[in-house]
Amino acid sequence: MESLIIEQLTALGHPQRLAVFRLLMRRFPDRVPAGEIAQNLGIKGSTLSSYLATLQHAGLISQHRDGTSLLYGIDQSRLRAMMTFLVADCCRGRPGLCPPLDQGATAMTDRQYKVLFICVGNSARSIFAETLLRETAGDRFDVYSAGTRPATTLNPIAISVLQDKGHDISHLRAKHISEFTGPNAPHFDFVFTVCNQAANEECPPWDGQPISGHWGMPDPVKVEGTEAEKALAFQQAYGALKHRIEAFAALPVQSLDRIALQTAVDEIGRMSSETGK
Repeated sequence: MESLIIEQLTALGHPQRLAVFRLLMRRFPDRVPAGEIAQNLGIKGSTLSSYLATLQHAGLISQHRDGTSLLYGIDQSRLRAMMTFLVADCCRGRPGLCPPLDQGATAMTDRQYKVLFICVGNSARSIFAETLLRETAGDRFDVYSAGTRPATTLNPIAISVLQDKGHDISHLRAKHISEFTGPNAPHFDFVFTVCNQAANEECPPWDGQPISGHWGMPDPVKVEGTEAEKALAFQQAYGALKHRIEAFAALPVQSLDRIALQTAVDEIGRMSSETGK
């Protein structure tokens, strides 16, 4: 075990390998094509192949084939084994040095929970998610959304979809993520990224260690074609988010500990972006 830990720490000791690992951590439970990793991190394909091989050999990531594509994701069980070893062996379980991995294994209190949905433009998917959760379970969740590079206005097709579904759009606007950082910002219980690009970017650390999830799905704003084809893309994004929001709202949040909640959030993230199942 000790030799494996040394190999894992050595693998993470290289700045670009660490950047690959961090991106895959932010995208968990997604499996990400190598080309997308290379593009987002600005790494040459041949160099990335070497980094991925090193991380995979160390047991930090796993590789999966989907047709002709190779996809990469975090090896959750081996990562947890590494962290458990470090806490138990190096820290000897001393909470003053290393907080225990199960520090969140207590039920959350029965109160209104603050939720933030993040995407790049904050003009469609995160706006859908904000609206859906607020109107599905606004008595239990105080809901916000923001973008890492927000548009100046909300997408008109997204607004049309929400109006056609009977949602209140009077309070909606595009917001920068900086509105939710700093000493006067809300302390969130849950933070979700609903697009891959936002998950790939560096987001600020959140006070209070909220439960985080990645619910990535295709961007309807980027769909080209006829007006009907574009409208269908927005309807599909709305439907997929509706399934996920309904699953999330159905969770007995107040009776689950943080570990169980994180597991449930990750499972919702694995739902198909097209069918919601």
